[in-house]
Amino acid sequence: MPSRRPHTPKPLPSSAAPVGPPHAGPPPVGKPWRIVLRSPRHTHRLGRCLGTLLQGGEVLALFGELGAGKTSLVKGIADGLLAEPTEVSSPTFTLIHEYQGRLPLVHSDLYRLTAAQLEDTGLNDYLDGHTVTAIEWADRWGDGLPSDRLDVHLSHRPPATRRAILTARGPAARRLLDALRSRLSANRPTRAAQQTRVQLSRPRRASH
Repeated sequence: MPSRRPHTPKPLPSSAAPVGPPHAGPPPVGKPWRIVLRSPRHTHRLGRCLGTLLQGGEVLALFGELGAGKTSLVKGIADGLLAEPTEVSSPTFTLIHEYQGRLPLVHSDLYRLTAAQLEDTGLNDYLDGHTVTAIEWADRWGDGLPSDRLDVHLSHRPPATRRAILTARGPAARRLLDALRSRLSANRPTRAAQQTRVQLSRPRRASH
């Protein structure tokens, strides 16, 4: 089961919501990578592949509107880290969840926090070079975000798909993104293989 930090921030009024533009941060290292996610299963698969490549100490800054798939992506990351993905839930009210797989995973949601409350989150305690940290609504942290991180922007793409834009903000994040692109490209079937699968799935006509 996930552990929960005891110092949960004071709740905000129901009208409170994030304000201000997303934090751009340091310049990207290399070009952003854009992916179309055609189903929740594809979002989970992206996270799982990312989780298998993590080595410890990475910061994954997640951006996107409500329902864009941020928590689904973290479930996939937990799966790739050999943690229990079914235990992953949005930490909106408890701020921080911790999961243990082959590496410790911290999952945080900053949606309801004010600038003053951000100073008392305790997130800096997890930037230890070993823990993987996934932060939803990461733009709320502003200049507190580590400079070497992988930004993941998720958005809806009508009618039922999503788009992910992954941007490396430092050399370690660049190596992670390059490895992720290589792994997913290697696992993607070629057009010829897809056509063969379609042909094999068609029922054969009975010969007379």
